[in-house]
Amino acid sequence: MTRCTWCGTDPLYVAYHDEEWGVPEYDPRALWEKLVLDGFQAGLSWITILRKRDAFREEFEGFDPERIASWDVARVDRALLNAGIIRHRGKIEATVKGAQLFLEIEKEQGFTPWLWSFVGGKPIQNNFSDMSQVPTATAESTAMSKALKKRGFNFCGPVIVYAFMQATGMVNDHITGCPCHARLGGTAS
Repeated sequence: MTRCTWCGTDPLYVAYHDEEWGVPEYDPRALWEKLVLDGFQAGLSWITILRKRDAFREEFEGFDPERIASWDVARVDRALLNAGIIRHRGKIEATVKGAQLFLEIEKEQGFTPWLWSFVGGKPIQNNFSDMSQVPTATAESTAMSKALKKRGFNFCGPVIVYAFMQATGMVNDHITGCPCHARLGGTAS
């Protein structure tokens, strides 16, 4: 058995692969955090975000949407001074707006059921034998991206959304030879 090659040998990346990536996530706050972090990843590698995740969590108040939704310009400016995170005004402002949108969706129908509806409420089980077969976007990620953008979210194109879907277990894209593939419900091809 061989784990997915994308995680290499970096212990942080290997632990993320083995313990988090592809594990179905249903907690709405955790889903929103991951969506925000995937948005911050735009133009960067995931390991960069992963190495800064603790600093992000501290700066963004545990990704508490109620707290972040009330951030003003001064609070955004304060976040821009934190060298521990990605200091991108547009992405920080998108996080504040996203917190407000999260609260609206949570109140209307629930953030978790809304997001999971794009995959029929259960993980899509793919059976790829190597990472070259894994798509960067799908019809489902495109539909979710369009719906997020229609609501007003930013930094959520189909490729970012597909990475989000993989990370949160909406899609099981562990290769068939990876021990995580079967553990998360996949079958051999």
